[in-house]
Amino acid sequence: MRTLPVIHGTHDLDSSRFLGAEAVDLEFSNGEKRTFERLKSSGTGAVIIVPMDDDDTVLLVREYAVGVERYELGLPKGRLDRGETPEHGANRELKEEVGFGARDLRVLGPLSVSPAYMTAVAHVVMARDLYPERLEGDEPEELEVVRWKLSELHRLIERPDVTDGRSIAALFMAREFLAGRFRAAP
Repeated sequence: MRTLPVIHGTHDLDSSRFLGAEAVDLEFSNGEKRTFERLKSSGTGAVIIVPMDDDDTVLLVREYAVGVERYELGLPKGRLDRGETPEHGANRELKEEVGFGARDLRVLGPLSVSPAYMTAVAHVVMARDLYPERLEGDEPEELEVVRWKLSELHRLIERPDVTDGRSIAALFMAREFLAGRFRAAP
């Protein structure tokens, strides 16, 4: 098991390169007025990649998650660069984080983390027909790649190091898509 990074301090930010806050003045159909606050994404979107090694094996990554201060096992993910489609961004992130590219990329649909107060949306992209290719990414350390059977998804979500709701939801979407019970977004 890797040693956790040392936290030398924390401080509040008015905004970050990822998020800013904004107030939204609303009037509802019953005449009630409210001001809501929401976190506004400053990026161009994000992707969560479901890299399939075969029809039942997904490639997960173990990486440090500062929000929970431990290593988490989940799907590779990342922000889209300006002008990137979800498919192009997913393939780039896959090469950076997992060391594979994909010949077959399919957007399954969008996921929002907290639609009540965040504007950020991530596109779930299934990647198949993988081939080895690595690009240099922005990760501070190499990520461990872990193979897992989708047929054992129930065992994966029992693990204490698997808590990312986006990864769990995307894995569920992928499993249902592959079983023919879910149709991907057009």
